[in-house]
Amino acid sequence: MEEEKGTTGSINLSLNGREEKINLSGQVHHLPCCIKFNGPCNVSQYFKPKLKGFVLVKNNSGKRKAYDVSEGNSNDWEMKAKFDKLTYWNHDTPPSKDDPFLRSFHWFTVAEALHKQVKAEDLATINAALT
Repeated sequence: MEEEKGTTGSINLSLNGREEKINLSGQVHHLPCCIKFNGPCNVSQYFKPKLKGFVLVKNNSGKRKAYDVSEGNSNDWEMKAKFDKLTYWNHDTPPSKDDPFLRSFHWFTVAEALHKQVKAEDLATINAALT
């Protein structure tokens, strides 16, 4: 039988071997727009939370970790900073539990459950319940 070929990757959570952690709490926003620039800038000097013609409505989400793709292989991720809140903005509707952006975070729970190691006693309990 031929082995399935797939993509592999890795996530490095060591912050480049540094002990200090960059804290971005209260500074991470997901905006309903596209900015065609990818690099450092003094955002607070140039950006005020207004968008002509649209009302911005926000929601603060729970704990998340920031990841940035490393140079070279796009399947190798390296943590650059951590944050405990994420604010996302909608154009003209209040944020709700049905927003696709917010619902995408439910996959973290699903992925954790799928990759959790199954213990022998868990299998025995399930087997006993089914018989």
